[in-house]
Amino acid sequence: MRILVLFTLFISLLSCSAKRDLENKDELLMKKYAEEIDTEDLKQHLYLLASDVLEGRKTGEKGQKMATNYLTAYYKHLELQAPQKYPEYEQSIPGEYFNRAADKSSENVLAYILGSEFPEEVLVISAHFDHLGTKGEMVFNGADDNASGTSAVMEIAEAFQEALKDGHRPKRSILFLHVTGEESGLYGSRYYVSHPVFKIENTVTNLNIDMIGRVDPKHEDKPEYLYLIGSDRLSEELHEIAETVNREYFGLKLDYTFNKKDDPNRFYFRSDHYNFAQNGVPVIFYFNGEHKDYHKPTDTPDKINYELLKLRTDYIFYTAWELANRPERVAIDPK
Repeated sequence: MRILVLFTLFISLLSCSAKRDLENKDELLMKKYAEEIDTEDLKQHLYLLASDVLEGRKTGEKGQKMATNYLTAYYKHLELQAPQKYPEYEQSIPGEYFNRAADKSSENVLAYILGSEFPEEVLVISAHFDHLGTKGEMVFNGADDNASGTSAVMEIAEAFQEALKDGHRPKRSILFLHVTGEESGLYGSRYYVSHPVFKIENTVTNLNIDMIGRVDPKHEDKPEYLYLIGSDRLSEELHEIAETVNREYFGLKLDYTFNKKDDPNRFYFRSDHYNFAQNGVPVIFYFNGEHKDYHKPTDTPDKINYELLKLRTDYIFYTAWELANRPERVAIDPK
């Protein structure tokens, strides 16, 4: 009997040791591929997307189409897959869908990586890439809103793709989704959830990035912060993952001021994650808060804090890595 107990204990110790080894390996891989997220690359993406040449990227207009071309060329260069239904990475949206908020047709941009163990389950990482266009001679460049989030998604996609090339495919599929029509009413994300590449019920989480390159007045003295909105609305487990990743690797000040249900700004309802949440998908909205250049022609690339943008992008990548590779999908809270 004693020998049996000792043998059982020995097997248990071996099992625990093997599990720790796997966890340590996964952590090392996560840290390795986070290094693919490069501050200078973020800056180059952002300066291009927020340049005067793109004329403020108004939905359906020439500048927004130029941004689409830049995004699709980038994903082709990285050799990311395009969804079978949208082989050119573009999900076209007819002009009439925008209900007069835009005069012309537009498109979401989609690229993805197929998962190894749970390919039918998908993590969506999103950012809107449209902005306000021009007014007379003034260009609304939209550097923080939302060339910052767009650039972050591009770099996160590259990090996951580099891992894939080295033989480290994520367990779940990951969709990198750049949506149009946000500024005029969240139209691009609404269209996507009505015409999803992966079934909405198989969408495990939406990580939505909208303005992460600046510092708001409240945090000027301690800029290493980030607002998280919606993380606990549908899944307490998702909220705990966000907290744990930050606590173990980053130490950012996670500010939940705008997550309060009585928040007068109603930010929870004002970016593209909301259309996913409305369809029962757990979400996190990453946000740096408003600043004096919000929705003004002065929201320009020279005012972005690129080191901070890199730090926040790394945090989101670590969270995405955990969500894509954990044994179980995030649990949705009982209603």
